[in-house]
Amino acid sequence: MVFPRPEWEKFRARIAALPMDAQWWKRIFLGNAMDVEMDGTGRVLVSPELRAAAGIQKDAVLLGMGAYFELWDATTYAAKEAEAMKAAMPDVFKDFSF
Repeated sequence: MVFPRPEWEKFRARIAALPMDAQWWKRIFLGNAMDVEMDGTGRVLVSPELRAAAGIQKDAVLLGMGAYFELWDATTYAAKEAEAMKAAMPDVFKDFSF
């Protein structure tokens, strides 16, 4: 996940407030977080460690998810999306109007 700074601060506070039985997940989310920078042309520079953690091999997909972004390996995302499209739409969308 990629957060704008204000949204990261909110997310970090929610994670930090979790009980001790979630300590390892707190470590995973907070301990592996990294700031990323933009270069002179507006590209986000993602460290090799974060690319490896996300499984990004070559091409990437950046999805806006409301308050945060998701960064996916393009091939992995295409496969997951195709799998989801084959399944029935979740019940929460039955009364949803497009």
